[in-house]
Amino acid sequence: MLREDVRTARERDPAARSAAEVVLSYPGVHAVWVHRVAHAWWRRGLRLPARLLSQAARAATGVEIHPGATIGRRLFIDHGMGVVIGETARIGDDCMLYHSVTLGGRSARRERRHPTLGDRVVVGAGAVVLGPLVLGSDVSVGANAVVVKDAPDGAVLVGIPARDLRDQGGEEDPLAGSGRSV
Repeated sequence: MLREDVRTARERDPAARSAAEVVLSYPGVHAVWVHRVAHAWWRRGLRLPARLLSQAARAATGVEIHPGATIGRRLFIDHGMGVVIGETARIGDDCMLYHSVTLGGRSARRERRHPTLGDRVVVGAGAVVLGPLVLGSDVSVGANAVVVKDAPDGAVLVGIPARDLRDQGGEEDPLAGSGRSV
């Protein structure tokens, strides 16, 4: 899985010149690797060690992923800094998050309170996705959008609160050039 993460970073970031560069200098990749260990510990009931490991990763990478979050394969966090992924968040395969993204909750209750992202979802810089909502597969979330309700497969979400551009006859992808087509 580690090789797969390195390959994913090289495919999605045109600035990545080599596997060695990714392994040594990509904090988003490091955060995902540490999360995989912390999540395994969390699932085995080693809650405090998992939290301590995730907090060490946050300090080292600027990316905060709660060890309870479920992350699919080939997640790429580009630039990393300021990303927050809450405890009950679920992220599908082949997703991409840019810097300063929050997948957060809207309540303090001990229940599902964070978003679920389908496969191949791209979330732009500074976007906030809040609550136990579901974003379908192949969704694009534009930079600084605030998403507070479910979105179907293929949605293109922009604005505050986020709206689907497809509902207004728009077809322009706010994340054009991210390696994902709408």
